[in-house]
Amino acid sequence: MPKLGILAGGGVLPRRIAERRLEGGDTVFVIAFEGQTDPATVEGLEHAWMRLGATGATLKRLREASVEEVVMAGPMRRPAFSDLSLDMRSAKALARAGRKAFGDDGLLSLIIEELERDGFRVVGIDDVLGGYLMPEGTLTATAPSEEAEHDIARGLEVLMALSPADVGQAVAVQEGLVLAVEAVEGTDAMIARAGLVKRDGAAGPVLVKIKKLGQERRADLPTIGVDTVRSAVSAGFRGIAVESGATILVDRDAVVAAADAEKLFLTGIAAVLDDSR
Repeated sequence: MPKLGILAGGGVLPRRIAERRLEGGDTVFVIAFEGQTDPATVEGLEHAWMRLGATGATLKRLREASVEEVVMAGPMRRPAFSDLSLDMRSAKALARAGRKAFGDDGLLSLIIEELERDGFRVVGIDDVLGGYLMPEGTLTATAPSEEAEHDIARGLEVLMALSPADVGQAVAVQEGLVLAVEAVEGTDAMIARAGLVKRDGAAGPVLVKIKKLGQERRADLPTIGVDTVRSAVSAGFRGIAVESGATILVDRDAVVAAADAEKLFLTGIAAVLDDSR
């Protein structure tokens, strides 16, 4: 197998990918980002710490490490452009991209373009970490009620309308009312915000999460894990619906057990957006 470079954000996925490759006798090199990557992620691994915006230096370290393939894994807290210290390579790339760099997927696509420009093959998480994609159907003992199905449909309608704007991947819906739409704060924070405005005395909200129209599958696929379930329970949600075949499900057994313990449903819904990539 070609040597894999891992651009590591937060969470457990970067470490899981590294361990999977190492178990197969392959080698990896991790780029850890200051203020983003958990130091435990790179413990015992060949790695280098970089700052966001240092594109030229990052590409140079990948070449020096003889990396051929690159995967982007783990959430990144995106700072404002004004807070970044951009090197010349980053500044030129942003100038070429123009307005498309301001969207979530647009910026990630730009990073992939720069990697490929330097001859690296960029692969998706599902290419290197098989078995983590959400299947279609309900995984929990509790299934969505008819009312919940209506809320899921409403959530899909809203996300399809928002998708071209490249804003977020998730929405919270209760009794057909949109309580919150995911923005820069991330899914868990959006769930907490929705919990503050939910209707008391009614069935709890539903979290709906899917990939965006034309989203670059090699970066930032929707991801849920035990923390997502815990956040939903804490905010009084009744269920979670995510896109099957396009959502990373981290620690499936633990997620299902946590949801079952609170009678929360977890269901995989078929793709509804035309993925043009």
